[in-house]
Amino acid sequence: MRIMRTIKQINDKIKKGEVVALTAEEVIELVAKKGAKKAAEEVDVVTTGTFGPMCSSGAYFNIGHSKPKIKLGGGTCTLNDVLVYAGFAAVDIYLGATAVPDDDPRNKVYPGEFKYGGGHVINEIVAGKDIRLVATTYGTDCYPRRKLETLVNIRDLNEAVLFNMRNCYQNYNVAVNLSDKSIHTYMGTLKPNLGNANYCSAGQLSPLLKDPYYRTIGIGTKIFLGGGIGYVAWQGTQHNPVAPRGENGIPKSPAGTIAVIGDLKQMKPEWLVGTSMLGYGVSLIVGMGVPIPVLDEQAIKFAAISDEEIYAQIVDYSSSYPQGISGSLGEVNYAQLKSGKIAVQGKQVATGNLSSYSKAREISEELKSWIKKGDFLLSEPVAPLPGAESGYAFKPLKERPII
Repeated sequence: MRIMRTIKQINDKIKKGEVVALTAEEVIELVAKKGAKKAAEEVDVVTTGTFGPMCSSGAYFNIGHSKPKIKLGGGTCTLNDVLVYAGFAAVDIYLGATAVPDDDPRNKVYPGEFKYGGGHVINEIVAGKDIRLVATTYGTDCYPRRKLETLVNIRDLNEAVLFNMRNCYQNYNVAVNLSDKSIHTYMGTLKPNLGNANYCSAGQLSPLLKDPYYRTIGIGTKIFLGGGIGYVAWQGTQHNPVAPRGENGIPKSPAGTIAVIGDLKQMKPEWLVGTSMLGYGVSLIVGMGVPIPVLDEQAIKFAAISDEEIYAQIVDYSSSYPQGISGSLGEVNYAQLKSGKIAVQGKQVATGNLSSYSKAREISEELKSWIKKGDFLLSEPVAPLPGAESGYAFKPLKERPII
């Protein structure tokens, strides 16, 4: 008998307390034991999770009007000395995760420590701390005030919204260094002469690797975001569903991404953590979990793909990556990466993960518990992401000359 479910049917089971939800780890074990068909008959929802640095993140705020009123757009505005973008209107601002204070020495003293920036401010805002806002602008007849210095708190902000333009990369590079000196990158510090290999993914728990053709993850999909509720708002920047794939459908290099949005007032500081990356800058570690509805047997087959079946490319970050030279030094699967060592050019190289697998597991368990308790219903995407089965004719941007 062919297995077919709808999201409505699954939500009805959630409301009745009858839903069967398993994490992606548990589904891998179940399919290995009972087979995909039997597992698809038993399971309604598969939960996923990831917890790692995601630079293209940020938050927007409406701080409310002062007396007399001020127009921040056209001036400068900082939160705890970190510059925010205010070029929207009177009191709407956007704080990027990678922004740093003007007085940060950056890499003038190399490698720079980047002790504080936008990601840290976002974490402190979510934690309920008072944040110092300083703004200087020009006056108008309707907005006469020219300077504002005050403390703001998330409890008092009209809106506080996490809006991340590119999160949850579907697979990523394994970074190595072929040069004879240490280098400092967004993939961490890479030791010379293949001294280490860094990667950043939850592998078999990572959301877009469990739904590789975006059959159920689309615009409007409800997710776990930063410890609260969020939604997929659009495809993320650099979304590339036409990346090379294995026979199992899993991309073998960086592919899909999602843009996400959610109410920052619902979120928790332990799932949105500012981080400093030596010699590179600051970022925000984001906790995210996506439910995969088991609509058919194919959904469970994708969800049951394990680390041994997910491959990533090994890329030299000392030359090839910064110079935009395509190519790979080889490919490895996530089971090999998680073993602690991989072979690169005949050398055994120690591996390290910038993404926390234990935290990803915790997120997938938390999301499962929300679903089983009836606190989280699935949403029907209003539109698909561009991808292999979406019916969207995706064309990647051609490389453009640098002028």
